[in-house]
Formats: sequence, structure tokens, C-alpha cells
Amino acid sequence: MKFVRVGLFVIGGAAVGLGVALASLMLVRDDLSSFESYFVASEETSDPAITVRYMGNTNLLISDGTTTLLTDGWFSRPSTSELLFGEIGPDMDAISDAMTKGEIGDVAAVIPVHSHYDHAMDSPEVARRTGALLVGSESTANIGRGWGLPEDQIRVVGSEEPMRFGDFRVTLIKSQHFQFPDPDMAAAALEDPVITEPLIPPVRALDYKMGGAYSVHVAHPLGTFLLQGSAGFVTGALDGYRAEVVILGVGGVAAQTKSYQQDYWEQVVRVLRPDRVFPVHWDSLTDPLQDEPVMPNKLWSWILDFQAEAGINYALENARNDGIDAALFPMWEEVVLFQQ
Repeated sequence: MKFVRVGLFVIGGAAVGLGVALASLMLVRDDLSSFESYFVASEETSDPAITVRYMGNTNLLISDGTTTLLTDGWFSRPSTSELLFGEIGPDMDAISDAMTKGEIGDVAAVIPVHSHYDHAMDSPEVARRTGALLVGSESTANIGRGWGLPEDQIRVVGSEEPMRFGDFRVTLIKSQHFQFPDPDMAAAALEDPVITEPLIPPVRALDYKMGGAYSVHVAHPLGTFLLQGSAGFVTGALDGYRAEVVILGVGGVAAQTKSYQQDYWEQVVRVLRPDRVFPVHWDSLTDPLQDEPVMPNKLWSWILDFQAEAGINYALENARNDGIDAALFPMWEEVVLFQQ
């Protein structure tokens, strides 16, 4: 009996120690202050312009003053415990707060870069409130159907099928999600990727399957840019395209092999020959949106092998080596991307 009590004491102590260690990881974050000089300033212009308002992750409100597009529109931030052990769904208050702060009004299209929860979960509700068309894969469409979005507000689009919204010409080009180094995480998040029927939340985070991952190419008379929402690529997929600005997803790229990192830069950035690169998808997925970007905590970075600080540095250093300007978007502020 004595040995049993000692064994239970040791196991209990180890569990407490593990709990303390995990709690400590949740309090530690990468340092954002070293990147302060890279944040571009907002500016006002009376000339025709394309502006971008960044709202965390890969949420971009894009406007030419007449037509407005929104990528993702994901403003809910479920906690780590909800993601790991519970069920999730759109946070209506968080959506309202973000739409007010981001000055989101009428929108022509909401375009998730793929159908994981951290991109597409809120998209149908934002489309409902703005009158937008929800655009994407069949999986994205089933998220919209599960939320009750009418079919005439849903458009399933094929790869490289151009769409016209005002003066914007938008093309979704089939790509890949970044590869999770951990095989169990890769299997859970990327295998069996299609949502085959209307998805009605609350559901588990992994029920928001990836669907199709896309590069979003946007052409306009004032300028052309590409959003690569996830740090994955298809060799040769972007051959023949051009973009003056690349908005580059860097979440998880630092955990990849050096060869993968080189190929990602070559296949997404160098092939497009941009003048400027903006890294995105590096901020926290589990903290409420704030006035400034919030770095992910070390626990979440460890779970996903996210390495946010290293991801930003990956983009900045490669851009510097190639003689390309690199910058970071400020939160909530309207930034001029192109102007006449």
C-alpha cells in the first residue's frame, strides 16, 4: 500500500508539473517589438486608389472606393481549450465588434483562402450581414449552407476561373496547405479534406476541413497583387502570373525543411516578381483581436509548430536578399496599396 501511495504521489506531482509547464507556455510569446520599424503607416489620398485594411490572420478588406472585397472575414478567436477539447462556432459579438472597428459595410465578395475554421468559420455570417457573395470550394459552400446562407449568395468556383467584381478581376488558383511536420497533426488537419454536407456549428475545430487551398490573385487597373494564405505551393501553378505585391502567409513555414522554404519562396514570390512583400498569418489564433497584432503564445506555437517570429524573419530576410521591399500591415488602419 505504501508503494501505491508513493506511486500516486509521483504521478500526481508529474501531472501538476506538466500543468504548470503548459500554463507557463501560454504566458510566453514571441517578441513583436523588433519588427516595429516594418509596420507601414496609414495614409489618406484623394486620388483613385486600392486600399487594404488588415484585421489579423489573413483578413483583408480590399477596396477601390467603389467595390469592396473581403478575404476570410474570420473574427472569432476560440480559446486553446475550446479548440482542443470542445466545440466551436461563430462568436457573434466578436464579429460585430470587428466589423465596426474595421468599418466593414457593403461587400461584393467574401473569399476564404481555404475552409479551416481560422479562415471560413465566420465567412457565411459576414456574407449575410454585408450582402456579399460567399466564394470558394464546395467545402466553403457547405459551411455557408450549414449556416443557412441562401444558395444565391454562394458561388463554388473552379481553379483559375476568373470572376469580375467591379474593376477587380479575381482568380482563385489551386494551391496547397502548408505541411504539418507532425504526422498525426497532418493526418487530422489535411487528410480527408472535403466537407461533403452542410456543416452546422457548434462542431469540433477539425470538422472545418481544409476543402481546397487557393492562391488569390487580384488584378485591377491600378495594380495587381496575390494573397497566399497558407505556406504551401504547387510547383508551376503561378507560372505566367504577375503581381506587384505578394501578401505571403508565413504561419508554419519556419518549421519546414530548408529545401521546402526555398521552394516556397521560389514558387510563390520569385515567379511573380513583386516589388513588395507583406507577411501575414503569423499572429495569434486564440486571443481576441486587439488594437495591435498579438503574437501566439508558446504553447500554441508548440502544438502547431507555428514559430511566428521566425516566419516573419523568413519573409523579411528573403525579400532583402532579393532586393524586394518588405513591410507589415498595421491592424485596422487603411493602407494604400496602389494609387493613380
